[in-house]
Amino acid sequence: MTDVPFSCSCGEIKGTLHHVTPRNGNHVRCYCAACRAAVLYTTGEDVGTNGVDLYQTTPDRISFQQGRSNLGVFSFSPKKLLRFRAMCCGVQMFTMLPTPKFALAGVMTNLLEDKTAIGPVAMEAFVPQPDGSTKHSSTLRLYGGTMWRALVARISGRWKQTSFFDITTGKPVAEVYLLPKEERANLPL
Repeated sequence: MTDVPFSCSCGEIKGTLHHVTPRNGNHVRCYCAACRAAVLYTTGEDVGTNGVDLYQTTPDRISFQQGRSNLGVFSFSPKKLLRFRAMCCGVQMFTMLPTPKFALAGVMTNLLEDKTAIGPVAMEAFVPQPDGSTKHSSTLRLYGGTMWRALVARISGRWKQTSFFDITTGKPVAEVYLLPKEERANLPL
């Protein structure tokens, strides 16, 4: 198992992704409109049909050495994923469910110092099909691995070891900015 440093684009936020292996997480490429919109919103760059690479693990595997107070949170609606971004340089860093009780953290792989520990992309989500529908590859591994890691974190109490939520209130460490309709109108949602 390897510890992998990460940082935001400007280096103000720095941390470590702990115990990284392909078994401790899923290296996923997601093609959904929300992931594409989040990157466009935070960086101004449209990934188009390339997808967004994430390493899905549990929040207890993420620690910060500096700048955690510079994290901001946004979402496209009250019940959608929370997207943590660096307020210093704006880049999206993490995705989480809106509750800490289901331990899931998606780490943007472009922020990792060394991606070799997470292995190659092992699954793809929301892959566009010629008929306009979408499908997932390695569905059992994608959902099964995520559910299993979240269950183990819940039973063991590791879900409480998070830098992203106040466990007593269940609220994120920063106020969630809900993008208003006019901002969402310019995004591929």
